[in-house]
Amino acid sequence: MIDTLRARAFLALGRPDGRLGIWLLGHREYVGGDWDALGKLQFEFMLKMGLQPAHVLLDVGCGALRAGVKFIEYLDDGNYLGLDSEKWLIQIGVRKELGTDLRRRKSPQFVASKSFAFDRFSKRPDYAIAQSLFTHLAEPDIRLCLEKMRRFINPGGRFYATYFIADESHVNESSRSHSRRSFRYPRATVEDFGVEAGWRQRYIGDWAHPRRQMMVEYVAD
Repeated sequence: MIDTLRARAFLALGRPDGRLGIWLLGHREYVGGDWDALGKLQFEFMLKMGLQPAHVLLDVGCGALRAGVKFIEYLDDGNYLGLDSEKWLIQIGVRKELGTDLRRRKSPQFVASKSFAFDRFSKRPDYAIAQSLFTHLAEPDIRLCLEKMRRFINPGGRFYATYFIADESHVNESSRSHSRRSFRYPRATVEDFGVEAGWRQRYIGDWAHPRRQMMVEYVAD
Protein backbone atom coordinates (compact mmCIF):
# COMPACT_ATOMS: atom_id res chain seq x y z
CA MET A 1 0.00 0.00 0.00
CA ILE A 2 1.21 3.47 -0.84
CA ASP A 3 1.56 5.98 2.01
CA THR A 4 -1.01 8.72 1.35
CA LEU A 5 1.03 11.54 2.86
CA ARG A 6 4.12 10.57 0.86
CA ALA A 7 2.05 10.21 -2.30
CA ARG A 8 0.77 13.76 -1.86
CA ALA A 9 4.30 14.99 -1.31
CA PHE A 10 5.36 13.17 -4.49
CA LEU A 11 2.77 15.09 -6.50
CA ALA A 12 3.47 18.39 -4.74
CA LEU A 13 7.18 18.10 -5.53
CA GLY A 14 6.49 17.55 -9.24
CA ARG A 15 6.84 13.75 -9.35
CA PRO A 16 10.60 13.62 -8.65
CA ASP A 17 12.82 10.94 -10.16
CA GLY A 18 15.57 9.06 -8.38
CA ARG A 19 16.02 8.33 -4.71
CA LEU A 20 13.47 10.90 -3.54
CA GLY A 21 10.74 9.63 -5.83
CA ILE A 22 11.43 6.03 -4.88
CA TRP A 23 11.38 6.89 -1.17
CA LEU A 24 8.12 8.81 -1.43
CA LEU A 25 6.20 6.21 -3.43
CA GLY A 26 8.00 3.01 -2.56
CA HIS A 27 9.79 1.09 -5.29
CA ARG A 28 6.78 -0.97 -6.34
CA GLU A 29 4.53 2.04 -6.93
CA TYR A 30 7.34 4.12 -8.40
CA VAL A 31 7.53 1.74 -11.35
CA GLY A 32 3.77 1.82 -11.86
CA GLY A 33 2.28 -0.68 -9.43
CA ASP A 34 0.50 -3.88 -10.53
CA TRP A 35 3.59 -5.58 -9.16
CA ASP A 36 2.56 -9.23 -9.06
CA ALA A 37 0.29 -9.12 -12.12
CA LEU A 38 2.80 -7.45 -14.44
CA GLY A 39 5.70 -9.56 -13.23
CA LYS A 40 3.71 -12.71 -13.97
CA LEU A 41 2.46 -11.36 -17.30
CA GLN A 42 6.00 -10.69 -18.56
CA PHE A 43 7.30 -14.04 -17.37
CA GLU A 44 4.52 -16.07 -18.94
CA PHE A 45 4.72 -14.09 -22.17
CA MET A 46 8.43 -14.78 -22.57
CA LEU A 47 7.89 -18.49 -21.95
CA LYS A 48 5.30 -18.48 -24.74
CA MET A 49 7.86 -16.81 -26.99
CA GLY A 50 10.28 -19.69 -26.41
CA LEU A 51 12.47 -18.60 -23.51
CA GLN A 52 14.29 -21.58 -21.99
CA PRO A 53 16.55 -21.78 -18.90
CA ALA A 54 19.66 -22.10 -21.09
CA HIS A 55 18.91 -18.82 -22.90
CA VAL A 56 20.43 -15.50 -21.88
CA LEU A 57 17.82 -12.77 -21.27
CA LEU A 58 18.47 -9.03 -21.19
CA ASP A 59 15.82 -7.10 -19.24
CA VAL A 60 16.02 -3.47 -20.43
CA GLY A 61 14.53 -1.15 -17.85
CA CYS A 62 14.61 -3.90 -15.25
CA GLY A 63 13.82 -1.43 -12.46
CA ALA A 64 13.36 -3.05 -9.05
CA LEU A 65 13.04 -6.53 -10.61
CA ARG A 66 9.26 -6.80 -10.85
CA ALA A 67 9.70 -9.50 -13.48
CA GLY A 68 13.41 -9.92 -12.89
CA VAL A 69 13.06 -12.14 -9.82
CA LYS A 70 10.90 -14.60 -11.76
CA PHE A 71 13.35 -14.65 -14.66
CA ILE A 72 16.35 -15.08 -12.37
CA GLU A 73 14.72 -18.02 -10.60
CA TYR A 74 13.92 -19.68 -13.95
CA LEU A 75 17.10 -19.09 -15.96
CA ASP A 76 20.35 -20.98 -15.59
CA ASP A 77 23.12 -19.50 -13.49
CA GLY A 78 24.37 -16.19 -14.89
CA ASN A 79 21.82 -15.95 -17.69
CA TYR A 80 19.88 -12.90 -16.47
CA LEU A 81 21.13 -9.46 -17.49
CA GLY A 82 19.34 -6.44 -16.01
CA LEU A 83 19.87 -2.85 -17.16
CA ASP A 84 18.23 0.30 -15.82
CA SER A 85 19.01 4.00 -15.88
CA GLU A 86 18.36 4.32 -12.13
CA LYS A 87 20.92 2.48 -10.03
CA TRP A 88 18.87 3.06 -6.87
CA LEU A 89 16.02 1.00 -8.30
CA ILE A 90 18.35 -1.89 -9.06
CA GLN A 91 19.89 -1.72 -5.60
CA ILE A 92 16.51 -1.71 -3.86
CA GLY A 93 15.26 -4.53 -6.07
CA VAL A 94 18.29 -6.65 -5.27
CA ARG A 95 18.01 -5.97 -1.54
CA LYS A 96 14.24 -6.13 -1.04
CA GLU A 97 13.00 -8.40 -3.83
CA LEU A 98 15.83 -10.67 -4.96
CA GLY A 99 17.66 -11.36 -1.71
CA THR A 100 21.16 -12.55 -0.97
CA ASP A 101 20.58 -16.27 -1.38
CA LEU A 102 19.00 -16.14 -4.83
CA ARG A 103 21.58 -13.65 -6.05
CA ARG A 104 24.40 -15.90 -4.87
CA ARG A 105 22.89 -19.02 -6.44
CA LYS A 106 21.98 -17.50 -9.82
CA SER A 107 24.63 -14.77 -10.29
CA PRO A 108 22.55 -12.24 -12.27
CA GLN A 109 24.39 -9.32 -13.83
CA PHE A 110 23.28 -5.69 -13.48
CA VAL A 111 24.30 -2.51 -15.26
CA ALA A 112 23.12 1.04 -14.46
CA SER A 113 23.27 3.09 -17.65
CA LYS A 114 21.32 5.90 -19.29
CA SER A 115 22.96 5.26 -22.67
CA PHE A 116 22.22 1.52 -23.07
CA ALA A 117 25.76 0.37 -22.34
CA PHE A 118 24.98 -3.26 -23.16
CA ASP A 119 28.65 -4.00 -23.83
CA ARG A 120 29.31 -3.83 -20.09
CA PHE A 121 27.68 -7.25 -19.70
CA SER A 122 29.86 -10.36 -19.98
CA LYS A 123 27.32 -12.25 -22.10
CA ARG A 124 25.22 -11.52 -25.18
CA PRO A 125 21.48 -12.18 -24.97
CA ASP A 126 19.32 -14.55 -26.98
CA TYR A 127 16.19 -12.73 -25.85
CA ALA A 128 15.52 -9.22 -24.58
CA ILE A 129 12.48 -7.42 -23.23
CA ALA A 130 11.68 -3.75 -22.59
CA GLN A 131 8.34 -3.61 -20.81
CA SER A 132 7.01 -0.09 -20.18
CA LEU A 133 10.32 1.48 -21.17
CA PHE A 134 9.67 2.89 -24.64
CA THR A 135 6.43 4.31 -23.27
CA HIS A 136 8.67 6.80 -21.42
CA LEU A 137 11.28 7.47 -24.10
CA ALA A 138 11.46 10.06 -26.84
CA GLU A 139 12.22 8.90 -30.37
CA PRO A 140 16.03 9.47 -30.31
CA ASP A 141 16.40 7.29 -27.21
CA ILE A 142 14.28 4.50 -28.68
CA ARG A 143 16.36 4.53 -31.83
CA LEU A 144 19.59 4.47 -29.80
CA CYS A 145 18.38 1.48 -27.79
CA LEU A 146 17.32 -0.46 -30.88
CA GLU A 147 20.55 0.29 -32.73
CA LYS A 148 22.76 -0.75 -29.81
CA MET A 149 20.68 -3.84 -29.09
CA ARG A 150 20.84 -4.90 -32.73
CA ARG A 151 24.64 -4.87 -32.58
CA PHE A 152 24.75 -6.65 -29.22
CA ILE A 153 22.14 -9.40 -29.34
CA ASN A 154 23.06 -12.85 -30.65
CA PRO A 155 22.17 -13.68 -34.27
CA GLY A 156 18.54 -14.73 -34.42
CA GLY A 157 17.85 -13.00 -31.11
CA ARG A 158 14.44 -11.56 -30.33
CA PHE A 159 13.71 -8.26 -28.61
CA TYR A 160 10.21 -7.61 -27.27
CA ALA A 161 9.15 -4.02 -26.52
CA THR A 162 5.89 -2.45 -25.43
CA TYR A 163 4.39 0.84 -26.65
CA PHE A 164 1.37 3.01 -26.22
CA ILE A 165 -0.05 3.13 -29.74
CA ALA A 166 -1.67 6.33 -31.02
CA ASP A 167 -2.87 7.76 -34.32
CA GLU A 168 -0.29 10.56 -34.06
CA SER A 169 2.85 10.93 -31.96
CA HIS A 170 2.14 12.93 -28.84
CA VAL A 171 3.20 13.29 -25.24
CA ASN A 172 0.81 12.73 -22.35
CA GLU A 173 2.07 14.77 -19.41
CA SER A 174 -0.22 13.02 -16.91
CA SER A 175 1.69 9.73 -16.72
CA ARG A 176 0.47 7.85 -13.66
CA SER A 177 3.60 5.79 -13.06
CA HIS A 178 6.20 8.40 -12.13
CA SER A 179 7.56 11.71 -13.27
CA ARG A 180 8.86 10.76 -16.71
CA ARG A 181 6.49 11.71 -19.48
CA SER A 182 4.41 9.12 -21.29
CA PHE A 183 4.91 8.87 -25.05
CA ARG A 184 2.60 7.37 -27.67
CA TYR A 185 3.58 6.46 -31.22
CA PRO A 186 1.69 5.37 -34.33
CA ARG A 187 2.04 1.71 -35.19
CA ALA A 188 3.83 2.52 -38.47
CA THR A 189 6.42 4.58 -36.59
CA VAL A 190 7.01 1.77 -34.10
CA GLU A 191 7.60 -0.67 -36.95
CA ASP A 192 9.90 1.78 -38.77
CA PHE A 193 12.04 2.13 -35.63
CA GLY A 194 12.96 -1.52 -35.96
CA VAL A 195 13.39 -1.68 -39.72
CA GLU A 196 15.69 1.34 -39.76
CA ALA A 197 17.86 -0.20 -37.03
CA GLY A 198 18.24 -3.45 -38.98
CA TRP A 199 15.57 -5.60 -37.37
CA ARG A 200 12.79 -7.67 -38.87
CA GLN A 201 9.72 -6.63 -36.97
CA ARG A 202 6.37 -8.23 -36.17
CA TYR A 203 3.53 -6.37 -34.53
CA ILE A 204 2.01 -8.58 -31.83
CA GLY A 205 -0.37 -6.00 -30.42
CA ASP A 206 -2.58 -6.82 -27.46
CA TRP A 207 -0.88 -9.15 -24.97
CA ALA A 208 -3.28 -8.49 -22.07
CA HIS A 209 -1.41 -5.55 -20.53
CA PRO A 210 -3.72 -3.85 -17.99
CA ARG A 211 -2.95 -0.37 -19.40
CA ARG A 212 -3.21 -1.35 -23.04
CA GLN A 213 0.48 -1.26 -23.90
CA MET A 214 0.97 -3.09 -27.18
CA MET A 215 3.81 -5.52 -27.89
CA VAL A 216 6.21 -5.53 -30.84
CA GLU A 217 8.74 -8.22 -31.67
CA TYR A 218 12.08 -7.29 -33.25
CA VAL A 219 14.12 -10.16 -34.72
CA ALA A 220 17.85 -10.01 -35.48
CA ASP A 221 18.07 -12.01 -38.70
